[in-house]
Amino acid sequence: MTVAIETIMRTAPVIPVLVIEDIAHALPLAEALVEGGLKVLEVTLRTPCALEAIKVMKQVPGAIVGAGTVLNPRDLQAAIDAGSEFIVSPGLTSALGEAAVKAEIPFLPGTANAADIMLGMDLGLSRFKFFPAEAAGGTAALKAIAAPFGNARFCPTGGITLATAPNYLALEAVLCVGGSWMLPKSAFDGSKVDTAAILAGAKAAAALKA
Repeated sequence: MTVAIETIMRTAPVIPVLVIEDIAHALPLAEALVEGGLKVLEVTLRTPCALEAIKVMKQVPGAIVGAGTVLNPRDLQAAIDAGSEFIVSPGLTSALGEAAVKAEIPFLPGTANAADIMLGMDLGLSRFKFFPAEAAGGTAALKAIAAPFGNARFCPTGGITLATAPNYLALEAVLCVGGSWMLPKSAFDGSKVDTAAILAGAKAAAALKA
């Protein structure tokens, strides 16, 4: 049974955005994040092992694993074939939006302005990623953009930190935020993952209030 995108967005206040460079990182990383309370995992399709990482992470009990950086219908199908439970894109095109709606998979398209949101609504969508959040103007920009669209809800992503996340989560139009601050580069040494550091970062993020 497909889970609604809003349910996924409300599962935790933060969706970790993961760039998996080494497939050996996938399982311990997912286990630490889920144990820390971040069950929704976005694996970006930016690396050769991303699709395999999705398959591996889905083995972790409680994990809800999806694909990010989905750019076109071809990426969409590859992500679905890998077992993705939801799809995230940095932007929105008619071709991608129509394909995602047809596939009936939870979809969180990237938006940065009113035209993007209107395109999504024309496709029957009302849940969006606001990206790149900080570069696009932060909370002030999101409040202004969201104002005409009372039914739209957002997951701001891009440049957000543990310190700034509460400012976004305090907005009525925000259900969760996306970020990677809980994944410091220092936690990765070759094929090894400092799961204690990831767990601590995940717990701090999960403790934020949406």
